[in-house]
Amino acid sequence: MKLQTERMIAQKDGAIGWITFNNPARHNAVSLPMWQGLFDAVTAFAEDDEVRVIVLKGAGDKAFVSGADISEFEEKRSNAENIAAYNAVSHAATAALHDVNKPTIAMIRGYCVGGGVSVALSCDLRIAAQGSSFAVPAAKLGLGYEFEGVRKLVDVVGPSFAREIFYTARQFTVEEAVTMGLVNRVVPVDELEAFVRGYAERIAANAPLTVASIKTLVAQTLKDESERNVALCKAVVDRCFASADYVEGRQAFMEKRKPKFTGR
Repeated sequence: MKLQTERMIAQKDGAIGWITFNNPARHNAVSLPMWQGLFDAVTAFAEDDEVRVIVLKGAGDKAFVSGADISEFEEKRSNAENIAAYNAVSHAATAALHDVNKPTIAMIRGYCVGGGVSVALSCDLRIAAQGSSFAVPAAKLGLGYEFEGVRKLVDVVGPSFAREIFYTARQFTVEEAVTMGLVNRVVPVDELEAFVRGYAERIAANAPLTVASIKTLVAQTLKDESERNVALCKAVVDRCFASADYVEGRQAFMEKRKPKFTGR
């Protein structure tokens, strides 16, 4: 897949769609065109039935994403008008990632800072290499952090750890990140990509409708009860039971073989 900026790379490998932040000279700091590239890549993979899992990673061995590209701030984020324009693009990218109806994995090696944490939180799972570190340094820059970004962090780590992350603005080790629930798994550096690939392939082999239904249902549980779409919850469950994959799953179990799911 060819994107409008070479700083983002999107590649399909079997059932896995790989998205790479390709700005290693700046520790994969995200520029405005890169936010747009992220949106475009996620949207394309969302529409590709062959892709069942989306994995995000950073180029090189120093960083997943070190944050937004601060060198752009004077031009892109120096007044209310261009801040709003910048935020519209970056929010659209993280919203597309958060809302895509396919499992997403952040493969984290090295620094995961600021906007990198936001990207990682927009994924369903976060798998990190030993030695990785995490920080949200907004308080060191005088930045305001909008509600949606704070809410995503609170949903994952809870209010107390969210306060600690924002108040201190310090770097947290990967071990601390695990304790907080920010990271699902930690693996040795030289095993990271193989582990993530294996995990993604395991997920891709499962029934896509069931996996998608769980993503929908978990998202609904995080909403206030008054805002939950009960009809949608019932519909995604009913769709599983009405699917050809449900028939295939039962038959494969009885025949003691691996099922071959089609997402239908």
